[in-house]
Amino acid sequence: MRSKNKNKRNKLTKILVIVLVLIIVVAGVILAVKMMKSDEEKEVVGNGEQGGTEAPEVKKLQIVNEESTSRPYAVMINNNHEAWPQCGIQDAYIVYEIIAEGGITRMMALYKDQDTAKIGSVRSARHYFIDYAEENDAIFVHWGASPQAYRRLNSVDSMDGIALEGSVFFRDRTLDRAYEHTGFTSMENVIEYANKQGYTRDTNKDLLLNYSVDEINMAELDGAEPATSVEIEYSYYHTTSYEYDSENKVYKRSMSGKPNVDLETGEQYTAKNIIVYSVRNYTLNDGEDKGRQELDNIGSGSGYLITGGYAVPITWEKESHSEQTIYRYANGEEIVVNDGNTFIQICPSDADITIEAPEEVETTNNTVE
Repeated sequence: MRSKNKNKRNKLTKILVIVLVLIIVVAGVILAVKMMKSDEEKEVVGNGEQGGTEAPEVKKLQIVNEESTSRPYAVMINNNHEAWPQCGIQDAYIVYEIIAEGGITRMMALYKDQDTAKIGSVRSARHYFIDYAEENDAIFVHWGASPQAYRRLNSVDSMDGIALEGSVFFRDRTLDRAYEHTGFTSMENVIEYANKQGYTRDTNKDLLLNYSVDEINMAELDGAEPATSVEIEYSYYHTTSYEYDSENKVYKRSMSGKPNVDLETGEQYTAKNIIVYSVRNYTLNDGEDKGRQELDNIGSGSGYLITGGYAVPITWEKESHSEQTIYRYANGEEIVVNDGNTFIQICPSDADITIEAPEEVETTNNTVE
């Protein structure tokens, strides 16, 4: 009897061992299958196709922070030839260049969320520049102004070097140039003053331009023509020109035949985008015989957007002094510019504007009417 019981126990033990082994094998197979699925999911995510919990990285603009609500600062920049070179202009996201008296141009540079240490030289305001400060909801920075500009500045957040020299504005006395061309400021100084005056607040305007985070294929746009050389003859005294750098996809800027370089870095200024159009200007009869100008800049007209080695025809429309200028393609859609700085060249109606194609392509000269 004992022998039979012993045999039964041995059989039960063998069965239990077999069952246990089967359980271990099945569990191992299930675990292996789960691990294989996990590896496949990781591989799919790594290939950027689907699955996984990590969201793809979203590209962001480099020229401005689209999420920022801070107001820009509009700084009047001296462009008398005796005041060259200028300083800090490359940090501006938009620069306007417009005619002033005597055939000279002035520039107004817009800075947003920058810490530029030296900007200038800063010069006096003309009233039509205030139109473009207002259309960007900018705090206006200048050193003196015409009587027409001072009347407008009463209703604009601004700061004047005449009253604020030694605090917001400073002189660079090391420069070998006339005293009136030695005034500068910094973003730290103007921001501190704006805060004290209560100028700072969330901006009430959208960005003037629409930006593309990806490089635009300009060749596909209607009316696009190759444009590697741009020349704008503002007057007998001043010409602004650009040459396309295809490697870096920017336009190198020159003025009156000389590279437009920075005072501190010595580097030539570049533009990612150029908007050029002309408006009628005429001499004001203000009794002072200074040759100050007026612009017929309220209304509409035609021009060009130049970027990426191509020029496309556009239209512009500005309904009032404070309203934003709207730029459109020929089909009526608002233009989109490449991610980078933009020079807006507003020139006299009789200015010679030449846009040329590369030598290997049939050359076309375009004149904006």
